[in-house]
Amino acid sequence: MSPSPAERLRRICLALPESVEVEAWEQPTFRVRGKIFAMLQGSEDGLAVWFKAPSGSQEVLVEAAPYRFFRPPYLGHKGWVALRLADGVDWAEVEALVRRSFSLIAPKRLAAQLAAT
Repeated sequence: MSPSPAERLRRICLALPESVEVEAWEQPTFRVRGKIFAMLQGSEDGLAVWFKAPSGSQEVLVEAAPYRFFRPPYLGHKGWVALRLADGVDWAEVEALVRRSFSLIAPKRLAAQLAAT
């Protein structure tokens, strides 16, 4: 039996240096030194991971694939993006996006550790 999307995301996030899982708003959030770098959100549309993206990336991702990516409420105005974790999601892409979000949120020393791996 393959792991659930929540478990797969958890494994990706908790493999990052000093990352921890904290439940907030009845959903798992993944943090580094108290700052959120990824969130799992569920809705009537299914599960999605929310993550920080570099400036300009949100528009590119949402315009290129609006059925996969969307601007999440509350954090979208800060450059965050959400990716629907539907069947057939590319988990290598999820990992790359989460790692990039971590690099944008984490202190420079921890981000450098990640870049070295």
